[in-house]
Amino acid sequence: MANRFVVDANRKKSKIHKELQGHFSEHLGRCIYGGLFVGKNSEIPNVNGLRTDVVEALKEIRVPVLRWPGGCFADEYHWKDGIGPAESRKKMVNTHWGGVVEDNSFGTHEFLELCRQIGCEPYINGNVGSGTVQEMSEWVEYMTFDGVSPMADLRSANGREEPWKIKYFGIGNENWGCGGNMRPSYYADLYRQFQTYVRNYGDNRVFKIACGPSNDDYKWTDTVMEIAGKYMDGLSLHYYTVPGPWSHKGSATDFSEDEYYLTLKKTLFMDELIQNHTEIMNRHDPEHRVGLIVDEWGTWFDVEPGTNPGFLYQQNTMRDALVAAVNLNIFNKHSDRVRMANIAQMVNVLQSVILTEGADMIKTPTWSVFDLYKAHQDAHLVESWIESGTAADGVPQLHESASVDDSGVLHITIANLSADSAADVSCELPGLHPEKISARILSGGIHDHNTFECPHTVSIRDFSGITSAENGFEFSIPACSVMEITIIPSEVTMRGANYIKA
Repeated sequence: MANRFVVDANRKKSKIHKELQGHFSEHLGRCIYGGLFVGKNSEIPNVNGLRTDVVEALKEIRVPVLRWPGGCFADEYHWKDGIGPAESRKKMVNTHWGGVVEDNSFGTHEFLELCRQIGCEPYINGNVGSGTVQEMSEWVEYMTFDGVSPMADLRSANGREEPWKIKYFGIGNENWGCGGNMRPSYYADLYRQFQTYVRNYGDNRVFKIACGPSNDDYKWTDTVMEIAGKYMDGLSLHYYTVPGPWSHKGSATDFSEDEYYLTLKKTLFMDELIQNHTEIMNRHDPEHRVGLIVDEWGTWFDVEPGTNPGFLYQQNTMRDALVAAVNLNIFNKHSDRVRMANIAQMVNVLQSVILTEGADMIKTPTWSVFDLYKAHQDAHLVESWIESGTAADGVPQLHESASVDDSGVLHITIANLSADSAADVSCELPGLHPEKISARILSGGIHDHNTFECPHTVSIRDFSGITSAENGFEFSIPACSVMEITIIPSEVTMRGANYIKA
């Protein structure tokens, strides 16, 4: 019997901000050096030191926002060490990640050049744990002040006359842990102090993000919102999908079917977390002025054998693709409160969208999911629900979300979480008659992944198995797969709804 799926495109809900598909890059392992940045003198093709192949791949999935420099690294990062001539920049030890020497050759100018090349908004995380109010204040002045001032003059001396536009600024990171082991009331007071000096210069308006909770620390959310809620625009949330204990998280590629379902069950917990933190935020902010910013999420497994344990390098399989699909669907469904989300991390670290080895680059299955979901960016969530059976261990077989863009085109994303069973789906479209339906799919075995020897084992292909039905359409979605369905409605059906024919 087919699973019943209903999508009511005429019932628009919240806007799905494009920043829900954001990314995160930290000075950790080979994310920055070798992954994004190789230097101007590298034989690897680059523009201003930034890898051309990686930048083009990121542009393809329309990366909307990029968080930097951390992570835990943010609260030991002193921005003045990363400006000026590269050869004279201060070196430091990256105490959080591998104890390697950080030469600061990738700093503020290089990061903002990366954002320019990608075409994304920068999201900069300031140092509260080991920094000062003055240091943070001067960083914002250095980047955004248009006029005569000590920091604007320093920026000009370093080759940048015009100020940048900095929309998103985080005030501390994980201050309950690596960012200072603070209690929520103490951090909330520090936040109030630090944010006072994160100024708006000229027409630049900073969206201020406070450090929020880890996982289900609801007391942190309640306390920080009570004390500092009126001074913030966003509150962060960090939650990683970890199938095993932290001492043995499990392999990224060698896992059982039971571990596969456990991973999905744990990633589905994101929905409960967002609901519960939203309820707390609603008590302090009933107007939903403050956005929930899920700026670290994704899978966290044991590192690949033979790699530096401090570099957090892991492979990326179809299991990761389904984790990405589930989370992006959840963010879409909660887009009335969730304002941004940033997968950890962009290249060579944790659930990366890209892996590199020297001059070689591969796109992971997670990259493909972002490609399938990019049509949701800045579209409007619409009412949808699915009557799905269970795959295993309380994991639903099907997981979905849907949106309508400004031209009236309907976009559906649906994942089959079953490891081995296809699912027949009957989709109803009340009040809408499709003129054209197209689909793309990413599918494979649960362990399938791309390697540098076989970079296209898992890749998107066109899907032609959709048939028309009386009230919509029908299809069968293979096991372990993610599908994007695009529906252009007929002009007659949508007349009067202010839609235009695509």
